[in-house]
Parts: sequence; structure tokens; C-alpha cells
Amino acid sequence: MTEVTMEQVLDCPMSENDADAKTVRDYLGKLLLTVWIDGEDFDGKRPFGNSSWELEVYAALAENALIEASKDEWNDWDYNDAHADQMVRAAIRHMGGFGDSE
Repeated sequence: MTEVTMEQVLDCPMSENDADAKTVRDYLGKLLLTVWIDGEDFDGKRPFGNSSWELEVYAALAENALIEASKDEWNDWDYNDAHADQMVRAAIRHMGGFGDSE
């Protein structure tokens, strides 16, 4: 697999999702805005009304071949969650100019 840039991750198109986001960048921006608007009432389990919301971003990365993935017997994406999470964290840091800090 070729090296993936953070701009590719952020500009990755998303299929239908609970945030109604067009790209991963849009999704993350809507997530941050939701945190800001909801404040202490923010629901981290269901920020857009559904749980497992992180999987919507991971699925976009899989659908666009930015992470190694395959379909399982139920036609769901099978991928390394830790790698997908690491990639999204790096993209968030890149988007915000946070560097390599945790």
C-alpha cells in the first residue's frame, strides 16, 4: 500500500452518514462544532444520534482504499481498528496544527 497523506485522509469522501458530512474533514469539523455547541450536554456515545460513530469514518477510509480492508461474510468492512484510529488521530493533529502531541 502506498503512503497516504493526511490531506488524502481529510479529503476522503464519505458515504451516507449520521453527520451528513461529505468528507472526513467535514465530519470532524461537525463533530467539533457539536462538542462546542452542546458543551457539557455533549453525548460522546451518540454525537450524531447513533453509537459507533467512529466506524463511519473508518468505513470511508476503507471504501476509498486509504487503509487495508476487506469485506467479511456479512459484507461489513474488516480492518485494523488501531491502524484506522491512528490515522484519524494523525489527520486531526494535521488539521489542527497540533503536531505529534497526544
